[in-house]
Amino acid sequence: MTQGPLTTEAGAPVADNQHSETAGVGGPVLVQDQLLLEKLAHFNRERIPERVVHARGAGAYGTFTVTADVTPYTRARFLSGIGKQTEVFLRFSTVAGNLGAADAVRDPRGFALKFYTEEGNYDLVGNNTPVFFIKDAIKFPDFIHTQKRDPYTGSTEADNVWDFWSLSPESTHQVTWLFGDRGIPASYRHMDGFGSHTFQWNNEAGEAFWVKYHFKTDQGIKNLTAGEAEALAGKDPDSHQRDLREAIERGEYPTWTVGVQIMPVAEAAAYRFNPFDLTKVWPHADYPVVEIGKLELNRNPRNIFAEVEQSVFSPAHFVPGIGPSPDKMLQGRLFAYGDAHRYRVGVNADHLPVNRPHATEARTNSRDGFLYDGRHGGAKNYEPNSFGGPFQTNRPLWQPVPVTGGTGNHEAPVHAEDNDFVQAGNLYRLMAEEEKERLVGNLAGSLSQVSRADIVERAVGNFRQADPDFGKRLEAAVQALRG
Repeated sequence: MTQGPLTTEAGAPVADNQHSETAGVGGPVLVQDQLLLEKLAHFNRERIPERVVHARGAGAYGTFTVTADVTPYTRARFLSGIGKQTEVFLRFSTVAGNLGAADAVRDPRGFALKFYTEEGNYDLVGNNTPVFFIKDAIKFPDFIHTQKRDPYTGSTEADNVWDFWSLSPESTHQVTWLFGDRGIPASYRHMDGFGSHTFQWNNEAGEAFWVKYHFKTDQGIKNLTAGEAEALAGKDPDSHQRDLREAIERGEYPTWTVGVQIMPVAEAAAYRFNPFDLTKVWPHADYPVVEIGKLELNRNPRNIFAEVEQSVFSPAHFVPGIGPSPDKMLQGRLFAYGDAHRYRVGVNADHLPVNRPHATEARTNSRDGFLYDGRHGGAKNYEPNSFGGPFQTNRPLWQPVPVTGGTGNHEAPVHAEDNDFVQAGNLYRLMAEEEKERLVGNLAGSLSQVSRADIVERAVGNFRQADPDFGKRLEAAVQALRG
């Protein structure tokens, strides 16, 4: 903003910004004081609805640099050559907490990345865990309701959390992640990121591949114990946001090594796990992570509200060469995220500077609505037209996926080794003894707050099915805490 006289929103100079206009000295305030009314009315409207999930967040700009040739797998231009750089914006967040919550809490972390590519913006909206609690988007509102405040008590209730988890055995893997050592990252810089879902890549020849994204922190993994987090959350609720901002201000730019797992489409049907199940990982022994690039964050936002709070990300924002998979959670998110942003920020949210394409321009026939800026002028607002308007390319962004059978509320196909517990058990058995002790202690501390014994028994039973020792130790730890 340039220096000069203070003005009203309409640009008129302000004569006095210290005293309201009154009817004489000491008299009542006049309704004709438009500066006063304008300031108060604008102040009342400075907040927009917070995100239902991922409300608490921080962000930064940076670059993504390609370090390997992936053109045999995808025709996306921003991945078209070694050394190619693309501007990005990354928003980190917690999931369940509201806008005023503390950063250092046991909760998954959002890892939402916007690539400003020359073919439009590509949004990769993931987490700091490779899996999630549920595998079908129809359960998402119910799950989040259990993580938010109870409609009667107004508080987060352990009964609700564990009732849902115990009745949803598919959550066992993610819950084991959440209550393990990586459940409370020390900072946003010291955690990994994942696309989590399975996505499609397709190359110039029309060949398709299934991929999973991995972002490995180059700062090293650092986490907080439950006690450390409790102290830090009370002392500095903004700890993660402050750490990210100050590190970039110091020139200590955080970086991540980016890799993908690549599965030929033909191998998906017979793979031992359902490759589109968000509650499961692809073991690296089956599909190794192949390095493809480097992510660096090197510029802080200048205005948190404009660039972090009003930033929007949608998994439906694909570019040529990248597309969705039949992952039922991803399919639901393709609608839900864009719809949330249209409600929360407005139908023209994609016109805001942080959201609009930076390396190309958006050419649409959408017009009007809240905060429309008139960018289209007098251009025609329909297609096809005879007046030089934008036109379709006749080339889909991704390859079609064959489908068969009748419509209906189907369960996902079951693969040879599919069940809700095997990967949670594998994760537990990978842990060192000290890690197991902390995991069991964290779980017991939460489960011991549940009021109903049947919910506790059902929850313990899920972990027992993952690994008998896991369940046995958890049962003993809960009993010790409950007396």
